[in-house]
Amino acid sequence: QVQLVESGGGLVQAGGSLRLSCAASISIFSINVINWYRQAPGKQREWVAQITRNDLTAYADSAKGRFTISRDGAKNTVYLQMNSLKSEDTGVYFCVTPGGYWGQGTQVTVSS
Repeated sequence: QVQLVESGGGLVQAGGSLRLSCAASISIFSINVINWYRQAPGKQREWVAQITRNDLTAYADSAKGRFTISRDGAKNTVYLQMNSLKSEDTGVYFCVTPGGYWGQGTQVTVSS
């Protein structure tokens, strides 16, 4: 069983940056892949980015060039650096692992 705790959300103006964190209760090197998803009001849940055990990364088209996913094994934490934020990036961001483990989410609000 994995517990995930997201943090780092907040209110930011368009064009600003935020760094989200996802702290895992186990070694992140034992998790095959860690994903970031987001849920905006009235919209379907959207996959944003992922990082694999082998440190391979992938991004949704909406995130490419603006977001960077990374990890710190010593802290068992995965990060999502978000730059050049847009109003459409507003939503609750979750980290998710195989087996259906989700964190509680962190709210990101981008004001235009």
